[in-house]
Amino acid sequence: MKNTTATLQKQKQQQEKISMLTAYDYTTARLVDKAGINAILVGDSLGMVMLGYENTLAVTMEDMIHHSKAVARGAESSLVVTDLPFLSYHTSIEQAVLNAGRLLKEGNAQAVKLEGGVEFQEVIQAITRASIPVMGHIGLTPQSVHSFGGFKIQGKTEAAARKVIQDALAVEAAGAFAIVLEGVPESLGQLITELLTIPTIGIGAGRYTDGQVLVYQDMLAMYDGLQPKFVKQYAAIGDEMVAAFEQYHQEVKAQIFPADDHVFAIQPEITATLRQEFGGEK
Repeated sequence: MKNTTATLQKQKQQQEKISMLTAYDYTTARLVDKAGINAILVGDSLGMVMLGYENTLAVTMEDMIHHSKAVARGAESSLVVTDLPFLSYHTSIEQAVLNAGRLLKEGNAQAVKLEGGVEFQEVIQAITRASIPVMGHIGLTPQSVHSFGGFKIQGKTEAAARKVIQDALAVEAAGAFAIVLEGVPESLGQLITELLTIPTIGIGAGRYTDGQVLVYQDMLAMYDGLQPKFVKQYAAIGDEMVAAFEQYHQEVKAQIFPADDHVFAIQPEITATLRQEFGGEK
């Protein structure tokens, strides 16, 4: 069954947890989809884990469209949600709608995600008015890393927590079908989840959100950068990959690979005739 914005809403109503992971290419999307994950996020986190940037700010619309198309080709059942990158929806409502439309039309996404709360309520309203599903993202919003002074937990004081709640309510009122809550205290994540009628997807927001999302390179120990407290590493795939690459390197050097099982053959007399004709080594 294909996951949609409606099936995610039904999961919240039935108190069934929602699973979400990132993917940025066809192969990974196929594997995530095969695992039964409800939704795939083509996150602007690709700037860090795929392109090697320090943060997400350098990611372009072209980057997002390129990766979104690849993921969409691999996701048969998972809902594909693609990030609007930094400055793609900030300067005007018209620009925001056009870029959101590009992610669906060119990137084959089924929904878009954007960061921000009260300040972006009109933007979310305009995009949803264009029949483009929007997933909100509040709390620790990576595109605001410089204004936050780093990747810091949000909502730890009463005033800050109130602001996060106001953002959540504004995003829901604007027509978003779901909200990512990132980097907030668990009790705040629980309260917001209780207040909203739309699903909440947590990342570092505790156990009581309607669902969870992780960057797959983090949960597979494939990324050497920032390792947040909220990440659980389910497998050391990064170490396994390095070990495999090292073994390959050693076997090539030692002429162990390719072996008999990996080569093709023709009749020896054909090679002998060609060697004589072209003067190859005896």
